[in-house]
Amino acid sequence: MPAKSKAQQKAAGAALSAKRGDTPKSKLKGASKSMADSMSEKQLEELASTKRKGKPEHAGD
Repeated sequence: MPAKSKAQQKAAGAALSAKRGDTPKSKLKGASKSMADSMSEKQLEELASTKRKGKPEHAGD
């Protein structure tokens, strides 16, 4: 499942970093905090590895 926006891709990267132990979970805020709790490492890898080119900064619903 690719990220729909640059913001989602960045949040997934931060959550993945915390899940792997590279960043303390206490440093996470907002979406990245909930992503770290609710998603598996594999799901986060898929979102974080999405290319940013052509993506909007924020996804509009």
